[in-house]
Amino acid sequence: MKISPSLLAADFANLQASVAKVEPAVEMLHLDVMDGQFVPNISFGPGVIAALRPHSKLFFDVHLMIEAPERYLDVFAKAGADGITVHYESTKDPAAVLQAIRALGKKAAVAISPDTPAEVLFPLLPLCDMVLVMTVYPGFGGQKLIPACLEKAAALRAEIERRGLPVSIQADGGIGAANLRDVLTSGVDVVVAGSAVFGAADPSAAVAAMRDVEKIK
Repeated sequence: MKISPSLLAADFANLQASVAKVEPAVEMLHLDVMDGQFVPNISFGPGVIAALRPHSKLFFDVHLMIEAPERYLDVFAKAGADGITVHYESTKDPAAVLQAIRALGKKAAVAISPDTPAEVLFPLLPLCDMVLVMTVYPGFGGQKLIPACLEKAAALRAEIERRGLPVSIQADGGIGAANLRDVLTSGVDVVVAGSAVFGAADPSAAVAAMRDVEKIK
């Protein structure tokens, strides 16, 4: 399991310090970019990513919750993204967008929202390094996980294994130590955790508790 804490849950007045607290315990940093159109919220853009990049060696897992993300792929690549995730629902040609991300030398991923069936991603799997199953409706942190979304993760895991593809499955939304076992059992191997990590008094201890759950899954 890789853990990717969501920057949305960090202290925005002290982002560098917040990231430094979690960095020793995790593999990735999840950066949610929201435009107020694809989702009803606005977060941050490439400037924040570029400002953080020199201060962290973590894999920057940039999740674009924006309309027509193909317009900005090069901007986020230059800002310091290591991987870029786009939503299946946000673009007319997700295959072309995934190919463009790979052409920029970045890891490519595609996400689906809770109402989108897993099967739409099956044709795209050869173009993906990762797929993201949203386990809440995108746009706001602190929501509760929708259990039915884990069935989609299981369907994707079965298809990935059937075809022998090197594709990770990420889940994002309402994940913590209490439900992590169910998430991992569904086939997820990359976990986004926002308030469960950044909201903890001791982020490293919170991550350690999640690792303990993984050991007994």
